[in-house]
Amino acid sequence: MLRWLIGGSREPQGLAEKSPLQTIGEEQTQNPYTELLVLKAHHDIVRFLVRLDDYRFASAGDDGLVVVWNAQTGEKLLELNGHTQKITAIIAFPSLEACEEKNQLILTASADRTVIVWNCDTGRQVQKVSCFQSTVKCLTFLQRLDVWLSGGNDLCVWNRKLDLLCKTSHLSDTGISALIEIPKNCVVAAVGKELIIFRLVAPIEGSLEWNILEVKRLLDHQDNILSLANINDLSFVTGSHVGELIIWDILDWTMQACEHNFWDPFPQLDTQQEIKLCQKPNDISIHHLTWDEENVFVAVGRGLYVYNLQMKRVIACQKTAHDSRVLHIAKLPNRQLISCSEDGSVRIWELREKQQIAAESVPTGFFNMWGFGKVNKQASQPVKKQQENATSFLLELIGDLIGHSSSVEMFLYFEDHGLVTCSADHLIILWKNGERESGLRSLKLFQKLEENGDLYLPA
Repeated sequence: MLRWLIGGSREPQGLAEKSPLQTIGEEQTQNPYTELLVLKAHHDIVRFLVRLDDYRFASAGDDGLVVVWNAQTGEKLLELNGHTQKITAIIAFPSLEACEEKNQLILTASADRTVIVWNCDTGRQVQKVSCFQSTVKCLTFLQRLDVWLSGGNDLCVWNRKLDLLCKTSHLSDTGISALIEIPKNCVVAAVGKELIIFRLVAPIEGSLEWNILEVKRLLDHQDNILSLANINDLSFVTGSHVGELIIWDILDWTMQACEHNFWDPFPQLDTQQEIKLCQKPNDISIHHLTWDEENVFVAVGRGLYVYNLQMKRVIACQKTAHDSRVLHIAKLPNRQLISCSEDGSVRIWELREKQQIAAESVPTGFFNMWGFGKVNKQASQPVKKQQENATSFLLELIGDLIGHSSSVEMFLYFEDHGLVTCSADHLIILWKNGERESGLRSLKLFQKLEENGDLYLPA
């Protein structure tokens, strides 16, 4: 039974009826999040959450407000007022190792064309930059070079004092939607359907100036790139509006693998890949992805897909994991995955291995797909062998967190303090492990009784 601890009972409204294939009963024995705290401070859509340390996080959204919270208690610690329009990007900004004061800093960018550095311990505005020609859509910090980058219609490099070190010329009216760091002092910028590799040139003897050089453009995507992330030391990955997932070599920027068949992740293993089904772009757009050592977990439209890096294929999927687009996913320990959607739901999944079933011969080739001609026995043998050797998995729904009345934009996972979600309903919900919280309350009660001497019976 779900317990509301703050804010009273709130019935979800406007949620689409759940697909019968992905519903879960009221008794969710594997869902630990049975208590929740409703946190109210924002008065518009809350789009961003950023972890500050083991017990604090910050939230930001369309009201231009940044709020710092205690993840354990749900207490509002600070309100940071400085932006006049919606927040468009936020990142944590680590302190210098040599600095005695280990203050936690964050960077926030806004549609008001400013970037502000905040001290999250004091709430003080450390620095503000207002010289941008366009809205900054993404921020990233390069720790090795101790500089940070802002991406909008151009790419700018800044030092800790917010001095502009160098910048590119105008790149595109669409602007840079995502940035990641890769080796050799390079960064990858997603600009529309292009990936642009830039190299940062630090000052050397005889030169005091920084420079940023365009090295290469990767033009393999057919539509706008919506997601970009580092997977490991060898690869990075991109996902596009029309459902293209590309794995790239992080050193030479060549394509390692590509998957664009998410409408049918388990097709017949033949050479005819030209036949496609018509899909709406929104049904297959890749809005977010996450990864572990073995797999990339991809939010494709309303579905969730598990792409194995070694096999270079989809090994499990839920085509209708939610009733609307999946906006954010995260990998948890114990092979679990959490997803949130525009339909207001947050769901917990577990990747499980299916019991192997003896495979049968599968027809191959164009004519056999439509039932024409005889199956070539020799051609079908590799298919059969590949099916028999392939391990099959499934994503099983083990928890459904219903609390928000509108689109859930993203979430944060704290191992000790639970799950934090933010939404278009202006609310933040802190989901708690009910069993753990009950144990903590019992422990506090016993400690209090012991302090008062009430645990000891009279002789």
